[in-house]
Amino acid sequence: MLIDTFAHPALLETKSAQVARRYRPRRTTADRVRDALLALTNGQASLLKHEEKAWASITFSGTRHEVMLDFDGREAVEAGEEFITALPDHEFTIPGQLVAEATIREVDHRFGGEDERMVVTAVLLLLEES
Repeated sequence: MLIDTFAHPALLETKSAQVARRYRPRRTTADRVRDALLALTNGQASLLKHEEKAWASITFSGTRHEVMLDFDGREAVEAGEEFITALPDHEFTIPGQLVAEATIREVDHRFGGEDERMVVTAVLLLLEES
């Protein structure tokens, strides 16, 4: 006996289409460095520039990160001053990396009433944990 499946659509077997999984891009070490530095500024800075350069010696390998942050406004500049003080002794938690050195390379501080601004360049030297 033949059954007309067009007349009885409930008798058709249906398979759900597989929904493509959305993959998040993998977070890089540079992403984690930026996030850690911006967290240390209490959200008062904006990122102007980030340069990453790989390096290696006979015993170690890692990356050097130079990050330029902009603190715009009186409150932001106060947060920037706290950032400058806290950076060298801050304990970073970046998976697979050790922060061997964190220094301030340059500070450009401009005064002028409400238009106070500070641009800070920080340099971090990271070693790969192995």
